[in-house]
Amino acid sequence: MGAGTIEPVSTSRLSRWRSTILADITPLKVSVDFRRIFFAQLVSQIGTQMTAVVLLLQIFDISRSNLATGLVGAVAFLPMVIGGLYGGSIADARDRRAVAYWTTTGLAGFSLVFAGMAYSDLRLLWPYYVLIAGQTWLSAIAQPTRMAIIPRLVGAELLPAANALAQISWNIGFTLGPVIGATIAKSYGFGWAYLVDALSFAGAVYAYWRLPPVVPDADDDHKAGLASVLEGLRYLKGRKNLSMTFYVDIVAMVFGMQRVLFASIPLAFYGLAVVGFGPINVSLSGLLFAAPAVGAIVGAVASGWFTRIRRQGLAVVASIIVWGGAIALFGLTQQWWLGLIFLAIAGAADMVSAVFRNTMLQAATPDAMRGRLQGVLIAVVAGGPYLGDFRAGAIADWFDVRTAVVSGGILCIVGVVALMAWRPGFLRYDAWHPVP
Repeated sequence: MGAGTIEPVSTSRLSRWRSTILADITPLKVSVDFRRIFFAQLVSQIGTQMTAVVLLLQIFDISRSNLATGLVGAVAFLPMVIGGLYGGSIADARDRRAVAYWTTTGLAGFSLVFAGMAYSDLRLLWPYYVLIAGQTWLSAIAQPTRMAIIPRLVGAELLPAANALAQISWNIGFTLGPVIGATIAKSYGFGWAYLVDALSFAGAVYAYWRLPPVVPDADDDHKAGLASVLEGLRYLKGRKNLSMTFYVDIVAMVFGMQRVLFASIPLAFYGLAVVGFGPINVSLSGLLFAAPAVGAIVGAVASGWFTRIRRQGLAVVASIIVWGGAIALFGLTQQWWLGLIFLAIAGAADMVSAVFRNTMLQAATPDAMRGRLQGVLIAVVAGGPYLGDFRAGAIADWFDVRTAVVSGGILCIVGVVALMAWRPGFLRYDAWHPVP
């Protein structure tokens, strides 16, 4: 080449780099319905996480007790489990579009009630616990329905990419929701945060209204109810890989989840309530809630390699070990910024685990069972953290906050290693030949 000429960057090389590293957005391109739901859920997830955090902050404000705040987990656990299992049976027996539409509308209503209670300055805890139980039950019906819709919209070959995109949407909500919610609550009061959440559901309600009917197959005539739930649970019997996706997540969430302590950790660990960024003061509790989601977003944006992973069981286990280790190290930190880094690492690891667990569950399950098994997944994924919240809150009250965090991370690693010693075949799960 002559002097002074610049060799152009190969566009094919750049394209290969993008497809290898960056998230695959093909599902957004090929499915208008998936695209509409993706962006609507992104907005509503921000509002949902605002309310989840603000409820913890408000209950801690009323009670000044980690145990009372952790009781949110105990109160929500049974509604989440029962609602998830029953909701899955509804999703397999009814038009999934209609179920998603009405449950989303109902969740907006709960947020309006919380706003009314906040504006009335109600200082009793039990009405909040009652409403949390109802809200959790309805959310548990909505979530398996939404997840069971996705394979119908994008097809099996795009499931890893669609699940990674869903993780981006989900974790943007987890990132922005806690910070926005905590900041609004401290600046304008709890009621405003709940009102913003109620408004955030408008796009999701519209998206499900525009969706065509998603009805069961013509030859599937089962009815929602206990018999249907039991049929779904019986389907899991003997299907070791599918069962193990639930077992490992229970261990990860019960021992590794520490979110209930994020209201007290800023002062307990770092002696700070807010962090200043120039003229702006941001709630450190909000940053702690957001940090795992930031890590998850970064990981999901760089998820182009997901579709090439065959040993998905091994990827799940490695991710959970990283998650537990990062949580334990977070519990040892003395600087708030270092704590945020470890929480971000934990969030990225949890995202990888979630994508592959969900992909395994969707790919190895027939459509007629997807709603019910997604219901089991919701009971585990969402119910497990509630148990984790109660465990963390109780240990923090009985011992101290650091003991609760560090012991949880260590027990998470020990638990998943023990499960692999019991069923090592999970490590050999092959995505090209999915065996339930």
